[in-house]
Amino acid sequence: MWRSLNSTDFHGSGYTSMAIIYGVFSASNLITPSVVAIVGPQLSMFASGLFYSMYIAVFIQPFPWSFYTASVFIGIAAAVLWTAQGNCLTINSDEHTIGRNSGIFWALLQSSLFFGNLYIYFAWQGKTQISESDRRTVFIALTVISLVGTVLFFLIRKPDSENVLGEDESSDDQDMEVNESAQNNLTKAVDAFKKSFKLCVTKEMLLLSITTAYTGLELTFFSGVYGTCIGAINKFGAEEKSLIGLSGIFIGIGEILGGSLFGLLSKNNRFGRNPVVLLGILVHFIAFYLIFLNMPGDAPIAPVKGTDSSAYIKSSKEVAILCSFLLGLGDSCFNTQLLSILGFLYSEDSAPAFAIFKFVQSICAAVAFFYSNYLLLHWQLLVMVIFGFFGTISFFTVEWEAAAFVARGSDYRSI
Repeated sequence: MWRSLNSTDFHGSGYTSMAIIYGVFSASNLITPSVVAIVGPQLSMFASGLFYSMYIAVFIQPFPWSFYTASVFIGIAAAVLWTAQGNCLTINSDEHTIGRNSGIFWALLQSSLFFGNLYIYFAWQGKTQISESDRRTVFIALTVISLVGTVLFFLIRKPDSENVLGEDESSDDQDMEVNESAQNNLTKAVDAFKKSFKLCVTKEMLLLSITTAYTGLELTFFSGVYGTCIGAINKFGAEEKSLIGLSGIFIGIGEILGGSLFGLLSKNNRFGRNPVVLLGILVHFIAFYLIFLNMPGDAPIAPVKGTDSSAYIKSSKEVAILCSFLLGLGDSCFNTQLLSILGFLYSEDSAPAFAIFKFVQSICAAVAFFYSNYLLLHWQLLVMVIFGFFGTISFFTVEWEAAAFVARGSDYRSI
């Protein structure tokens, strides 16, 4: 996928760029709770959106130096954006709506995979090389859309204090407002920084970090490696580049379907979050097995000319696209439930909690983008299987403890 944008004048590595982004992203998460505490979630999201637009605009006329420099800035912006979004999601939810809102948020977030790749599929169908004109058209349009979306952050409502998750009594709200008014910005920043470190060593966060690490590894795989594999298989013929777009469409369909379905069903789910996570790991294991059979082992590290190597079965376009859908569906299972359980467990410390979540996820994604330059496909799949298994067990443990705790004081089934 990354090679499809290369030309004679530009030879930047997409894997290297993503490794830079996620490396900076992970480090920046240490300070993002302080930034959000001082600036507020709305302004934080707006400023971060501007840097996203800048990164997209770089591809209109790309140069290696601007490409890698923008990668550093978007890594910082992404950390601020995700922490602010998690904080905004939590303060606009209560204990009855956090699951639903997490699902809706995830479905809307991943809708970009569907619409963007739908255009790529039709516009690049039958093309083996992407022209300068094609590239500029795509990235000019994406830059404009990004800027419009960034401005729309100002339309997000500010919640009433009595409806904020974790705020049960109006007297507590008033006390909090008095305390916050007495604090200066430096005190807020220091407090947020300290809370991040305290949350890092809690049992629940350590267990959830294993699950989060898995989502970082599989994020790298479906967002970068898998499209590269499809585009590298010469046996797919002239359709290999358009298949990248089609793969992205079906990843998006899986993400949107999962986010919408689990969001709508969350309020009436009497069994909690574990069945959704179990579905996610089973779906991913099926996808990994089919990919192992359907893709040549050297597909992730094949040269620009592609690979003629054979897989264990005859490489099938239909199986490849089915796996794209399964990858998206499984990813939505994990991320919607992680967002939900973090918003519930850390309702009063949502910014530090989401910062830790993105720190672990992004550093694992950075590591995965790095080793994707060297590891054959079957080794990459094995790493994800191991982390996926233990990540699922650790999530189950936290969910069971949360269910036992809440059952003693409130109705867990409504979450």
